[in-house]
Amino acid sequence: MDKLKSILVVIDRASNPHLTLAKACVIARHAGARLELFMCDAEHGYSLRQAYDARGVKEAREACLASARRYLESLRQAVSAPDIEVTVDVACESPEYQGIMSKVYRSCPDLVIRAARASADRRTAPGVDANALQLVRTCPVPLMLTHGKPWQPQPRFAAAIDVSPGETPGLASATLRTSAYLARSCGAGLDVLYGERETESDPAVREELARLAREVNVPPERVHVVKGDPARAVPGFAAEQGYDVMVLGALSHRPGLAPIVGTLTGNVLETLDCDCVLVKPGSYRLPASPPVEAGATQSLA
Repeated sequence: MDKLKSILVVIDRASNPHLTLAKACVIARHAGARLELFMCDAEHGYSLRQAYDARGVKEAREACLASARRYLESLRQAVSAPDIEVTVDVACESPEYQGIMSKVYRSCPDLVIRAARASADRRTAPGVDANALQLVRTCPVPLMLTHGKPWQPQPRFAAAIDVSPGETPGLASATLRTSAYLARSCGAGLDVLYGERETESDPAVREELARLAREVNVPPERVHVVKGDPARAVPGFAAEQGYDVMVLGALSHRPGLAPIVGTLTGNVLETLDCDCVLVKPGSYRLPASPPVEAGATQSLA
């Protein structure tokens, strides 16, 4: 990422939407980006799709959209951001991630922000819900998943990268570029983390790590080689440091790792309570475009 013109903010009423929007405003204000607030009522979308009697479905959908739009309008009016262009869009579609992806295809944002857990999941432990995992897999642009914790006055960002042989080509570089851009946009510092097993110490890997850090102007003292099993050591180190945002690669080609995100990213998503940004390599290609349900969306500038 080397520019940020549009941010799609997915709103859930019960997942601290005011804090999610406040974070989006911090990024948008520094980057000069516009915001689009988006709400997808998947619960009503599912109910309407399963209705045996089609009578009244259209009216019920329109009422659902109108209610969501009123809520987003009230949220837009409550935020004090006269310097930021803010628009709203609503949908009544199920599953939720498909509604979000339909919106991503239409709006082509540079960044998507969503709560890590939607209101339907009442667990308080860190982690992400099923729709968030699907977005990690399919969202073609950087995806920020928030956990509802305020950032420090001067936020701290970290990029966890893998420069070992066999990792997805270009992913470490893409992750670092996105990290550096977002950190600058938030007035934040940036650390670079690399997990290295106790039995591994490859000078070529460390040289590549230093080279990538120099490309984004991260000084050597902010580059950390964390010893131990990366899936445990990196999240543990990050928690000790108190980072506000962790940026990671969203895909992995390493054999034996989870098909959606890989061991390191999956463990971070399940254990850390800081916000996470998931980045795909430049070689990533969009999956087949999700269908857009006729009459399911409505926007208001």
